[in-house]
Amino acid sequence: MMEENQRFISFVFKLLTAMLVFAGMFVWAMILGAADISVKDVWLALTTNEIGDNILIIREIRFPREIAAIFVGAALAVSGAIMQGMTKNPLADPGLLGLTAGANAALAITIAFFPSVNYLGIIIVCFIGAAVGGIFVFGVSSIKKGGFTPFRIVLAGVAVSTFLNALAEGVAIYYKISKEVSMWTAGGMMGTSWRQLQIIAPFILIGILIALFLSRQLTILSLSEEIAVGLGQKTTQIKVMLFIINILLVGASVALVGNMVFIGLMIPHMARFIVGTDYRFIIPMSVILGSTVILFADTLGRTINAPFETSVAAIVAMMGLPFFLFIAHKGGKTFS
Repeated sequence: MMEENQRFISFVFKLLTAMLVFAGMFVWAMILGAADISVKDVWLALTTNEIGDNILIIREIRFPREIAAIFVGAALAVSGAIMQGMTKNPLADPGLLGLTAGANAALAITIAFFPSVNYLGIIIVCFIGAAVGGIFVFGVSSIKKGGFTPFRIVLAGVAVSTFLNALAEGVAIYYKISKEVSMWTAGGMMGTSWRQLQIIAPFILIGILIALFLSRQLTILSLSEEIAVGLGQKTTQIKVMLFIINILLVGASVALVGNMVFIGLMIPHMARFIVGTDYRFIIPMSVILGSTVILFADTLGRTINAPFETSVAAIVAMMGLPFFLFIAHKGGKTFS
């Protein structure tokens, strides 16, 4: 009991430290950009009813954009943590296992055939696409006896993701909607509105809360399925619930900002390095770290070539690809 209390106190201290870094990153993200914004402008925009050019930029452009970054970073990080724990695969990531590619393909097909669909319809379509992509990956990897090994799942994920991305590109080119699809799938928060956040945020919040609720079961499942069964866990039901959570988180993220790979791979490894292997600690830490990293990437994208924007997805990929290769080289055990 004493050791458990010490672990909890240590976790709280680390989480508070991460939250301070996150708060500093949020303020930095609100200040930096093409427009010259001061800390005073940010304070007035968030705490008063004053009106001015800079204040309007903050309230209507930067604030919803950075809130979107926070939700997307948290959603993808938690999704990656769940997938790595559920599959015991250190290379698991929503983008590597077909979820984001499935959502993208469904999005392209919907824009081509149902161009007048509303935003809620887009979200539902992304949920369905993410589910189909994930089912394809797990189906392909289990065709041969002894499936679901980490290596086989990654190979199946790459193959299915390539096919679904090609399908999305083909539909976009054939129906001459490449520009519309690119606006959705480029991977960025530009143009995010409060209306979009009002629809998307509840899905992500619900997904994260359920993930926190199931974090103890996920910890046991990540260690050994036999132990989980021995402790009376209904592993099939838990896996189904976790898969549904992933669909919620990934589908909502793609509907909001498009394709964003490697966040779900990097952040859980960082969280494990900081707080250990208990998912009761990994998931809340992943929420903070994921939000912070996406805020950083979005701020970098807005500032390195201002007033033009650099794709956030490209910046994240530049960070994530070396990380992926490093983890793959070390067998996924470096940060565990």
